[in-house]
Amino acid sequence: MSHRSRRRPRVLLTGIAGNLGLAVARRLHRTFDLVGVDRRPTPPLPKDIAVEVVDIRRRRAEDLFRRFDFDAVVHLNILHDPRSSQQQHHDFNINGTKKLADLCATHRVPKFILLSSANAYGPSGSNDQFLTEDAPLLGGQNFGAIRDLVAVDMLCNSFFWRHPEVETVILRPAHIIGRVDNAPTRYLRMPRPITLLGFDPMIQLVHVEDVVSALALALTPGIRGVYNIAGPPPTPLSYLHSSLGRSPVPIPEPLAHAYLRAAWSIKVSDWPAPELDHIKYICMVDDSAARQTLRYHHAHALDSIIDALDAPS
Repeated sequence: MSHRSRRRPRVLLTGIAGNLGLAVARRLHRTFDLVGVDRRPTPPLPKDIAVEVVDIRRRRAEDLFRRFDFDAVVHLNILHDPRSSQQQHHDFNINGTKKLADLCATHRVPKFILLSSANAYGPSGSNDQFLTEDAPLLGGQNFGAIRDLVAVDMLCNSFFWRHPEVETVILRPAHIIGRVDNAPTRYLRMPRPITLLGFDPMIQLVHVEDVVSALALALTPGIRGVYNIAGPPPTPLSYLHSSLGRSPVPIPEPLAHAYLRAAWSIKVSDWPAPELDHIKYICMVDDSAARQTLRYHHAHALDSIIDALDAPS
């Protein structure tokens, strides 16, 4: 019996200071010895969680792998700020993820999990109704801020094949809703959100706690591969607005693009114009592989997700 099997599994969690990282930490620490890493200050956490203020791109990150004998790495620390430059995104996301994956291989960490996003597929009028894991990742074609997310996903796909000794898992959840601060949650919280005249796409949501459950299941020994994660059946965007008591403002698409470009340039809005594709086209995923292999199931129905939208982030 190895020394790893004589103790609780030890997990490195990157991005622990974010809302999603905090939710994952509060669940995983009950089962795993958790070491959280972030370059940002971390809110109060249970005392048994070790927290290190470390930039995953720096040399100090390797010191952690020497000090701790990790059984798994869960990587959430992806920069999504649309106002950060492409160079900042590339340096932090691509170089940081590559460094982390290489450290897993060098230090023989048995498992590496990346939380990607279904946004990597990209909303499009030519999308299949439900996209499977082998669908092309086209999300960066019209939206520069998504290009590095696609690159990170593809980098980890390559790592999967180059290092079969590491159980690599890539999760691609639909729009995550709940106690998080992300683009879909901010949009659906608007009292008077923009909609595009003539378009009412089906929207697929998943509760943040269901994403945490999927991450926990991905830590099961023997699990590897790429898995879409979804929640309850999709619903029309108009139904979401109606259920939330919102008063949407339908705008012709050319006007909406012009408005968002102007608002973005003078910094009165943090919504880049390419985000409009998400309220125009569908981008829905088939998560049957996760339900069959991971034994994943969503615990939160649409009503629960709608309630979570008005909870503080």
